[in-house]
Amino acid sequence: MTYIPISPVEREAMLATVGVKSLEELFNDIPARHRFPKLDLPPALTEMEAAAELGELSMGNENIRTDLVSFLGAGAYNHYIPAAVDHILRRGEFYTAYTPYQPEISQGTLQAIFEYQSLICALTGMEVSNASHYDGATAVAEAANMAYAQFRGKRNRVVISPGVHPQYRQTLRTYVQGLGLELVGDDPQADLDSGPEALETLIDENTALVVVQYPDFFGRVYDYTHFIELAHTRGALVCVAANPTALALFKTPGGMGADIVVGEGQPLGIPLSFGGPYLGFFTTRKQYIHKMAGRLVGETVDNRGQRAFVLTLTAREQHIKRERAISNICSNQGLLALAAAVYLSLLGQTGLRQVAELCYHKAHYAAEKVSQVKGYSICFDTPFFHEFSVCCPKPVADINTHLLEHGFLGGYDLGQDYPALKDHMLIAVTEMNTRDEIDALVDVLAEVSHD
Repeated sequence: MTYIPISPVEREAMLATVGVKSLEELFNDIPARHRFPKLDLPPALTEMEAAAELGELSMGNENIRTDLVSFLGAGAYNHYIPAAVDHILRRGEFYTAYTPYQPEISQGTLQAIFEYQSLICALTGMEVSNASHYDGATAVAEAANMAYAQFRGKRNRVVISPGVHPQYRQTLRTYVQGLGLELVGDDPQADLDSGPEALETLIDENTALVVVQYPDFFGRVYDYTHFIELAHTRGALVCVAANPTALALFKTPGGMGADIVVGEGQPLGIPLSFGGPYLGFFTTRKQYIHKMAGRLVGETVDNRGQRAFVLTLTAREQHIKRERAISNICSNQGLLALAAAVYLSLLGQTGLRQVAELCYHKAHYAAEKVSQVKGYSICFDTPFFHEFSVCCPKPVADINTHLLEHGFLGGYDLGQDYPALKDHMLIAVTEMNTRDEIDALVDVLAEVSHD
């Protein structure tokens, strides 16, 4: 354990075990000329000078709290985070806690994870949740791992919608390389106006998993109930990558019959933080629990009859099964899972629904206003949640440069990932965006159109 210092006696014993007499001998294989290279470093600073310089450097970063109004989403969203979330996270027993292998001294951490799992199950409409993965992209990829293991490698096709987040699809492509899985549907040139029914012909008796997103990357909302039923008739499992905020307002994926529900937990009390660290939630049904990667906390009773918590089903992980493990992912994003649990507990069912409703109504107000500006139009007529795609009269990069000059962080350039969507912008609106900010955005977009 790197967290525990060793004594001189222990150090000598370790050196003797590897057959050397000193620490210096460990570096004998490194050529002497490379051991102590001369580094071009500036003169040393005092702590006060270093703090002042770092503070000045940080002022070069614009942020959405004091400098910019954000209409950028694409998988990471600017939601309000109650002060209590950060206050609880910074408590020493949570902030510095390691993986809770020893239940007798980890009851608080284990209970926090158990409560997180329970809340995520309630939100997704599923039966079991792990805790947890690195991010939404990793969770999608682990769903493919799980499905492959469930069918014992006898099915090797994964169908994924082009409406799934491009980064999720990229991560999945990386994962399947070593498994011999065939990935189909991952086509940015596909007909993006089509709904999930376009994937139906790709699902066959060799399909292990079908992956869709809810709402999809373009913000569109589909009811996947019939689609999931069709996939099940062909023996395939279905994974839904969901926005957790939307689940407070719309039908749950569990209610649609999904086998696996995953997603990015960042909207649940986790700051944007320039892209991470984030949280990948992963839920499934009890019948697949033994194939699920990651940690699982269970509730039991101790020898005094008291409620107690333990890590369970860990034998499938790499520190036990090694190369025979279903997955080699082992991290528990414990602090971020705690943030999500605290956020959900503070808001409750009613509060989370209020957040979702604010996002929904403000986004629809923004879409209506933007569509009235000459040169702009809403790309899809499918119902959407708090994100929508806009057809623009100029390159998105040029529009975003103009927006930035007026203090706005503009939408995502869809042409980066979908060639057919050149000059298309994905705009996100959350409860943090006021009516005045939306109206100001529309005014600046109109200026760009007139230039």
